Amino acid sequence: MRVVFFGTPEWAVPSLEALAAAGHEIAAVVTAPDRPRGRSRTPAPTPVRQAADRLGVAPVLQPATLRDAAARAAILEPDPDALVVVAYGRILPGRLLDAPRHGAINVHFSLLPRHRGASPVQWAILCGDRITGVSTMLMDRGLDTGPVLLQRETPIGPRETAPQLGERLARIGAELLVETLEGLARGALEPRPQDASRASLAPMLKPEMGHVDWRRTAVEIDRQVRAFAAWPPVVCRASAGRLRLLEVLPAGEGADAPPGTVVGVDREAVHVACGENTLLALLAVQPAGRRAMRAVDAVRGRLIRPGERLGRPDDDAAPS
Repeated sequence: MRVVFFGTPEWAVPSLEALAAAGHEIAAVVTAPDRPRGRSRTPAPTPVRQAADRLGVAPVLQPATLRDAAARAAILEPDPDALVVVAYGRILPGRLLDAPRHGAINVHFSLLPRHRGASPVQWAILCGDRITGVSTMLMDRGLDTGPVLLQRETPIGPRETAPQLGERLARIGAELLVETLEGLARGALEPRPQDASRASLAPMLKPEMGHVDWRRTAVEIDRQVRAFAAWPPVVCRASAGRLRLLEVLPAGEGADAPPGTVVGVDREAVHVACGENTLLALLAVQPAGRRAMRAVDAVRGRLIRPGERLGRPDDDAAPS
């Protein structure tokens, strides 16, 4: 097929590469504008733009908005058979969705209708799902509500983080995308409507979602840390200031102390009381303004004190 590819982050790159390897004509790539990065704030290209340059795909379009008629005209100028959308990050207007013969095909990193929305990988871990997967669907004007074309399941590892899971789903999605386009070209796929009664939402991530509430169980906080391993940072408040949790592990029950209390330190971890009498082992942390370190080293540096009660980062009162 002749396709126009929409994508922005690293997770979209395997699908672009798979399209090229399968012999599809990539008539154009649409990605987000370059954004300032680092201390120098020098504009940096998106991972998809870098991949397109490496593959020799042209043109690469980076419109600030898809509401502009000229931007839409440039996208449709090659007369594509289909649009392919993988983690582009913006809503496509209906005029684009309706134009190609095969419509717009989206690679979504969940088993729709579960986890519709912007952050399905993170929410699958946060919700404690054991199985997730990838769906290809025909896009409509709703939020991930279009009919499903193909799906592929995969288990979520017990210690898997969102970056690790997303990387795996990106590879699975690339294979599924090629299979989907081949099926559409043969007329062999029958779009399947989603069951809206089974739908759940995976809304956009916000900074406050990373705030630790020690009244939650150790298992729930562990999921929070793994789901938000990249962003937003999972943070709490210690007597020495804000503390980011980098690696934790549920450590069973028996915490006879108020939630947030540092109840013990051993050679490997700092143990904190959580909700429902559960214990969380802190393995790696990052105090504000410092490098990442082992939690036990943070105790030696008096950045965490045995017996203190850790709080939420937005608590007005200092931890006791």
